Amino acid sequence: MKSPIIAAALLAGAIPYAHAQSSVVLYGVADAGLVYESGGSAGRVKALSSGVASGNRIGFKGKEDLGGGMAAFFQLENGYNIDTGTAGQGGLLFGRQAFAGLSGAAGAVSMGRQYSPYYKVMRDAADPFGIGLAGNSLNIMAGNTRVDNMVEYQSPRYLGWSADIAYGAGETPGGSARNRSVGAGLAYTSGRFGAHLVHHRRENAAASDHAGNTLLAVKYDLGVALASLAHARNQGLAGSDSRDTLLGLTVPLGAHKVLASVIVHRDGTPAGRDARQWALAYLYGLSRRSDLYAARGHIDNRNGAAFRVGNGTDAGSGDTAFNLGVRHTF
Repeated sequence: MKSPIIAAALLAGAIPYAHAQSSVVLYGVADAGLVYESGGSAGRVKALSSGVASGNRIGFKGKEDLGGGMAAFFQLENGYNIDTGTAGQGGLLFGRQAFAGLSGAAGAVSMGRQYSPYYKVMRDAADPFGIGLAGNSLNIMAGNTRVDNMVEYQSPRYLGWSADIAYGAGETPGGSARNRSVGAGLAYTSGRFGAHLVHHRRENAAASDHAGNTLLAVKYDLGVALASLAHARNQGLAGSDSRDTLLGLTVPLGAHKVLASVIVHRDGTPAGRDARQWALAYLYGLSRRSDLYAARGHIDNRNGAAFRVGNGTDAGSGDTAFNLGVRHTF
């Protein structure tokens, strides 16, 4: 795996000199932390973990000006585990993201392995933890993170409104509906206020049932803090419906930042497997690119619910976790 990445890095360095109207950027995240977990069947777990606050990555993204307001762009992003040096996302070379597209005055169209519109709203508007640390909203809520074979259209913003539409081909023999994904989002932003409504639907392998999630997220800048409120209605396979509500807060204090959230999960089945997650984190910025972090999350599971406190990379092993680590972006 090392050779393709080195070759891509050399290519990234060569392109800007060959084409004056092109640009290629190398970027990434290096994140390592200590994780202490309890409340699971394995008992107490202590580990050095990778990508606790943000999943580790090395990426390349580029853009070429085609004239007339048009541009071609691409992004290739590899995930890796800093504690072992192994590849993330099951060993895929560019398992985090891999897509190419065109943009212009009418918006942007991209094709490849991409984040779903639903996931981006969860990460950027709903969850103050940015889907990382022990406060990760995906410990309880659906994320619909990545979609393969996806075509996405993102509109420009007009009078504060913008749209995001995506189609992920199932590419499964026997019918185009099998394993198919469809996503759509509508956003409105004005000054300190932002509201997002997004839906994601995925058919099962036989196209005989589907799972669907609809999320409404509102974010407001209070000046001294950022507050977010989100509510999701979930339709699971075989009628396993549920509701989730998230309340989040981000308090920046110069080099210091405090994150907090509470998530309530209401199970819609007769079993009543409800849950509630509480999370708190402190981040200290060493520089514009580096920070230290500490976080704690706890889930109250009821009536046999089995949600676990994970982080930006790991699913977790128990109902309580504490994180302590360092993150550097480049």
